[in-house]
Amino acid sequence: MNRLLGLAAWAAGLLFFAPVAWMVLTSLHSEPDAATNPPSLAAPITFDGYAEFFDSDPWPPLINSMSASIGSTVLVLLLATPAAYALSIKKVEKWSDVLFFFLSTKMLPVVAGLLPIYLVAQHTGMLDNISFLVVLYTSMNLPIAVWLMRSFLAEVPGEILEAAALDGAGLVTTLRRVVAPVALPGVAATSLICFIFSWNELLFARVLTGVVAGTAPVHLTGFVTSQGLFLAKVCAAAVVVSLPVLVAGFAAQDKLVQGLSLGAVK
Repeated sequence: MNRLLGLAAWAAGLLFFAPVAWMVLTSLHSEPDAATNPPSLAAPITFDGYAEFFDSDPWPPLINSMSASIGSTVLVLLLATPAAYALSIKKVEKWSDVLFFFLSTKMLPVVAGLLPIYLVAQHTGMLDNISFLVVLYTSMNLPIAVWLMRSFLAEVPGEILEAAALDGAGLVTTLRRVVAPVALPGVAATSLICFIFSWNELLFARVLTGVVAGTAPVHLTGFVTSQGLFLAKVCAAAVVVSLPVLVAGFAAQDKLVQGLSLGAVK
């Protein structure tokens, strides 16, 4: 039985990995070979797609994406941790209503808020500004982070908190020296998820940015044209744009697994 479950897990993993492998393989083909249907697996290998991507000066968009993603993730953690602490350990009144309010903010379709947000950015002079994206991504990821952090902080043993209170530790000291080490896997999982959501966001970045604050996904869409073949270039750009997320995931994989499984086994 265990062997069958193992084989099923490997099959599911390979099934999910197949599109990624196909994208990488397509990025290594020439445009005519990549456009064949079905694509030829035995086509000659070339790095022309990657050469054209790096010739397009992708560094400013990549830096913009990194700045917006890291900046918003740091702000989310700074705001979500005290909020989750108040909703899980030192529960405020009507905490369930507060949690529902956080969740309700994700029920509105993103496109429904596009025009109001655009008008706010236009009237405040924040169009094509990376700082506005940081604030926007922070507000978008904060409800998810609060829910995640609350479930992680709820697993912190109450005895540790009581001991810290008896020693005279304040809120900041308790969060920094007691709660943070215990909830570190959860913090890593939350930060990685927020980073991925910010890095992959396209709609707001496409509408609210231009030449100065354009992000990597916006730069990637520039390779899609109606004037010729572009599949190999798009796949090459997608591979490069995906690398920071993959690197972050591999770097935090131990903490990520611990965080996502936290509370699964009592």
